[in-house]
Amino acid sequence: MKDAATARRHRQAPLATPGSLGEAARHDLGAALNQLLADVWALYLKTKNFHWHMWGPSFPSYHALLDDQSTQLFAMTDALAERVRKLGGSTLRSIGHIARLQRLADNDAELVQPSGMLAELCEDNRRLSDWLRAVHNLCDTHGDVATASLVENWLEEAEQRVWFLFESGRQ
Repeated sequence: MKDAATARRHRQAPLATPGSLGEAARHDLGAALNQLLADVWALYLKTKNFHWHMWGPSFPSYHALLDDQSTQLFAMTDALAERVRKLGGSTLRSIGHIARLQRLADNDAELVQPSGMLAELCEDNRRLSDWLRAVHNLCDTHGDVATASLVENWLEEAEQRVWFLFESGRQ
């Protein structure tokens, strides 16, 4: 009896948050933001992986740099997921869901040279910048100023990560 009442409540409680952007905008933006969220999770984990496995004479500075960058990426995840929910969509539910959507390649190598770590993260952040611009364009198409504002801040952060990684890895 208790399970039936719980099931009725869940059926009666729609997940979609009311909004004024329209169904097409909510669908398009939700899908784009979820894919972006999967990429940010993948980049966060790769950045943490390289942070944990950094080595060599520049270890202290690279280790700290990657820790700062992973913290910044982690902060994006909640804001991205919450924006999808505010638009009325549902968001990522598992590591498997992330794996199905992510466009960035994982790096499971046993040993990566520090210069290789920096170069790979630099390229991944550059690609993330491109995808952020594409999402911003989609926001403009649908008149979603709130999401565009968030994306602008994330783009600035991504470009700064690219800059720091590039300059840190310059020979």
